Amino acid sequence: MKTARRDLVELRPEGLYCPAGDFHIDPWRPVPRAVITHGHGDHARGGMGEYHCVRESLPILQWRLGAQRYRVVEYGEPFDLGGTRVSLHPAGHVLGSAQVRIEDGDRVWVASGDYKRQHDPTCAPFEVVACDTFITEATFGLPIYRWPDTAEVAREIADWRAACEREGTAAVLFCYALGKAQRVLAELAPFLDAPVLLHGAIASGVEVYRGCGIALPPTESVSDQARGIDYAGQLVLAPPSAAGSAWMRRFRRAQTGFASGWMRLRGNRRRRNYDRGFVVSDHADWPDLIRTVRETGATRVIATHGNTDAIVRKLCEDGIDAGAFRTGYGEED
Repeated sequence: MKTARRDLVELRPEGLYCPAGDFHIDPWRPVPRAVITHGHGDHARGGMGEYHCVRESLPILQWRLGAQRYRVVEYGEPFDLGGTRVSLHPAGHVLGSAQVRIEDGDRVWVASGDYKRQHDPTCAPFEVVACDTFITEATFGLPIYRWPDTAEVAREIADWRAACEREGTAAVLFCYALGKAQRVLAELAPFLDAPVLLHGAIASGVEVYRGCGIALPPTESVSDQARGIDYAGQLVLAPPSAAGSAWMRRFRRAQTGFASGWMRLRGNRRRRNYDRGFVVSDHADWPDLIRTVRETGATRVIATHGNTDAIVRKLCEDGIDAGAFRTGYGEED
C-alpha cells in the first residue's frame, strides 16, 4: 500500500512549517530556522536560531531585530534546506519582500507572504512564480476591495494638504511606518514644494530606505521643529499609534487622514474618526488575488492572512482545490 506524501508546508503552532526542509516561514514563535518574507512585525519576530532572507530586506531586519544570525541570498538564488531547494522571489509588498519557492523532487510550492501587483517606486515588482500549490495571502480577499491608481490618490492627498493650508490647519496623514510611508512619500514627490514632516517612528524607517538607495523627497523630523511654530499647511506623516496621543497636541489645529486599503470602506474611516481616508494598499486587491492565482498555474491554493472564506469559495467554483490556513498574522504597524 502506497503511503501518502506529506504536504511541503504544514500549519504548526509555531507557524508555517516545511517538514522536508525542516524550516519555518515567518514563524510567530522561536524556531531553529526561519525563512522571512519581509520585515513587518507580524512576519519577522525575534528569537529565531537563524534568519534566511533576501539581501534587500537585511537592513530592515537589522533595524527592527538588531544583531541576529542572518543567512542572506539574492532574489532568485537557490539554496538548500534539508531535502528541499529554496529560492526567494520579489513580492512587491515593501522593500525586500519575498515569496518563498520550495522544490522537493517533482513538487513546487510557493508561499507568497504579503504581496501586491500595483506599481511601487520603492520596491521590486511582484514576480509570478509557477507552482503546483500556491499559499496566498488574502488580507483584502473580498470583491469590494479594488484599488484606484495610486498616482491619483497622491494627487488627492496633495489637494487635501492645499485645502488645509487655506483653512489654517496642519494635514496629519497616518500610515504604517514601514513600506506605506515610504511609498506615499515617493508617490507624492511630483506634488511637493516643501519638505514633508515626519514622526520619529517614520523618520527612522525613511532613513533605512534612503540607506538602501531608494530615492525619496526631502523630509524633516517634527522633533527638530522649533517649539510653538505654526504647522498650518504642513503635511505630516505619522504612524496610526500616534492618533489621539500627547504627540498630537503640538498641532493647535489639524485635520487627520489615513492612507490604507481599509479606507475603501467609508465605515472604517468613521469608526476610526479620521477626517479623510485615502485608499493606498501594499496588499493585492480582489482582482489581483484572483489573477495571481491563475497566473501561477497552481492546481491547489491555500489562503492565509485575512478574508479567506470568499476567495476559497471563488476558487473552488473555478475548479481549483482551495482551502485555508488560520495564521497569526495581523496589523503591520
